Amino acid sequence: MAVLLEAGLRPNHHLLDIGAGSLRLGCKAVEYLEPGHYWATDASREIMLAGHAAELADPARLPLDHLILDRDFTFPGVPPVITHAIAFAVFPHLGLARLQTALTNLRDFPMLEKLLFTVFLAPDLTLAALPFRQRDGVVTHRAKAPYHLLAEDIEQIALDTGWSLNRSETLLPRGQVMFTATPTK
Repeated sequence: MAVLLEAGLRPNHHLLDIGAGSLRLGCKAVEYLEPGHYWATDASREIMLAGHAAELADPARLPLDHLILDRDFTFPGVPPVITHAIAFAVFPHLGLARLQTALTNLRDFPMLEKLLFTVFLAPDLTLAALPFRQRDGVVTHRAKAPYHLLAEDIEQIALDTGWSLNRSETLLPRGQVMFTATPTK
């Protein structure tokens, strides 16, 4: 929640939580946002439903139809009112092609102001070809999960799909790096 608040999230905004899982963020965001302003997608709707039942202080603030099964980053049924989106710890499990798909499809949200997402980075092309030990010890890979990417590849995909990027220097769990993407007009 802290990074979303720093990114300008306000109670009247509409948040899309990509890869929401059991609503670890959702339980905080649903209380902060106006009722019905939180949307979640995940590859498992069952996990989101379990989170809805177990994690929310007031489940009535989050309609069940706001929990959307989405394995392909097509965001089916998510309304165009979304102003902010976050994908925390999603792309380290899926890699560059899935990030590109998400960035491409999120451009369909005309009111989207910011997307926050995390990745693991390798420092250069030589090290990217090898398993790379992140600062907390987790070993990431170019061709299997957990994936690491090159910053220049992320920047190029963002440019190609209509986003400008800002890299955060905030230290995140397991050595992940957060980017804030803003749509270019």
